[in-house]
Amino acid sequence: MMRWLSEWWRGGTAAVEPASARDAARLAQLHGASFARGWGEGEFEGMLSERNTLVHRLRLGHRTIGFAVSRIGADEAEILSIAVDEAYRGRGLSRTLLMTHLGHLAGRGVRTIFLEVEENNQPARRLYVGCGFMVVGRRERYYKQPDGEHLNALLMRRDLS
Repeated sequence: MMRWLSEWWRGGTAAVEPASARDAARLAQLHGASFARGWGEGEFEGMLSERNTLVHRLRLGHRTIGFAVSRIGADEAEILSIAVDEAYRGRGLSRTLLMTHLGHLAGRGVRTIFLEVEENNQPARRLYVGCGFMVVGRRERYYKQPDGEHLNALLMRRDLS
């Protein structure tokens, strides 16, 4: 714990920047630590090479501690995944990441953004509502857990224009 605390106070400024293929392994590691079914390095390499996919990394000092991935279609986009390393949560960094990512989507002509979030994930829901998203639908038993349980998803939307 002291290591990240000292890094935080050493002036490690948070930066949101485009991710590249060399980030794929770290993004896969972060995804696997954050979600029941993690995406592999190859999946990230594929997304990073697609023209219609926007991937940002969140860096603190020299360490990548988060990411956001969206897929763009015409003037709409869907956030496929967003995650911040557990050790750095609760500090407003996910809001910085998300709002910067949304700004880049708007800059690419995206007018409406969608996402799905597990209904019981209160921290994520607070983040999205705080960033202007509204619940527009519900998908019953959408997320399958490792234990076989199915959890509901909420469909959320935000207009960027």
